[in-house]
Amino acid sequence: MARGGKMHLAQFLTHGPTYHSLAMWRHPKTDPSWDWARPGLYEHIARTCERGLFDMVFFADLNYISDTYQGSLEPALRYAVQAPEHDPVPLLGWLGAVTERIGVAATFSVSNQHPFYAARLWATLDHMTSGRVGWNVVTSINSNQAANYGVEREATERRYERAHEYMQVCRKLWNSWDEDAVLLDREGARFADASKVRRIEHEGEFFRSRGPLNVVRSPQNGPAILQAGTSPGGRDFAARYADAVFAIQPRAEDAGAYLSDIKERMASFGRPPEACRILFGMQPILGETEAHAREKQEEHNELVPVEGGKAILSAHLNMDLAGIGDDDIMLERPEPELVRMRTRFRKKDGTPMTLAEVARRHGQSVSLPQFVGTPESVADQMEAFFDRAGGDGFMLSSIYSPGAIEEFVDQVVPILQRRGRFRTEYKGRTQRELLAQED
Repeated sequence: MARGGKMHLAQFLTHGPTYHSLAMWRHPKTDPSWDWARPGLYEHIARTCERGLFDMVFFADLNYISDTYQGSLEPALRYAVQAPEHDPVPLLGWLGAVTERIGVAATFSVSNQHPFYAARLWATLDHMTSGRVGWNVVTSINSNQAANYGVEREATERRYERAHEYMQVCRKLWNSWDEDAVLLDREGARFADASKVRRIEHEGEFFRSRGPLNVVRSPQNGPAILQAGTSPGGRDFAARYADAVFAIQPRAEDAGAYLSDIKERMASFGRPPEACRILFGMQPILGETEAHAREKQEEHNELVPVEGGKAILSAHLNMDLAGIGDDDIMLERPEPELVRMRTRFRKKDGTPMTLAEVARRHGQSVSLPQFVGTPESVADQMEAFFDRAGGDGFMLSSIYSPGAIEEFVDQVVPILQRRGRFRTEYKGRTQRELLAQED
């Protein structure tokens, strides 16, 4: 997107007690009257975000409780390190029924289900939401998930080779029904034209599927595809398939480099740059004054124990950090597991960070930049990052629930709208159309 354009906004969620902040579940402003295990909380958040004209609410997900740190479940359970997490996919149909325009999206791994199941699931959800569903495709890096399914964790390159074939099978299945295959000819007793429904007869290295899908073509012909890969294989996958990419880059200069890399990869696959939106993660912290906002930031950040940060960082790296000293400079460490997160190991001014500093920040925000200040100041910071890095907007992650997103929608969105940096109405009806909206 050209500098000075309008932003796209999305809200990050999990079906659990914490998001990117390990402090969320015990933050004094998190409202305990809302039960994170029940759909009412997410209905309220989705409607709030729809009132704010967001592109989507998005649920991350995983299928394990991590014992990567110290070889024990205790740190993850003690600090609510992405544990527990309930399956968010069933929520999407619910949220589609209680909203009208906003997109609803969730993570679903291609590592442990056959693509026929996924193609059927996401086509059905696309129908249920009238074309407003998105699928964040992941390959599940952590060995805990592989162990839960009784399989060996594959190397990154192999996982993405498998994921590529997975998407090819899904696309074939979604295309196995022509758009006009359903006739509904009552007088002629013909529900569908069999000549417009075909088998796919897929025989690949990883999968076999005869087809056709037993779901009629959906509004988007399959969900919008989302991705958040950081490895070269993940970036290639995003560049080839994604309608939107979510990225965590603490510094605008690193965000700009990431953006350029994705766009170059897209060009190599023959895709125009506007075919995929790039949304950068951020954590807004609003206050009545600058001092008040800084107090809120300090209060939140101090609620995150460094051991909790080490536990979640270990899980995300699939590497036990217990043997690294707190004062070790992370950029000087030789472990190959650290390479894909190297841009998260510097402070805003570029200073290299120690393990303790990285872990503390990871537990506070998973290295999302914190935009702290009055509503006007946060809007300023968003514009500055947006204009310097490029990209298409932001994925917001709250520090308490549900008040933080309510505050943002009520206080920051109107400022962005007055400045001409955010839409004032929905124009699209499907998730892809919302992502494509320019004004």
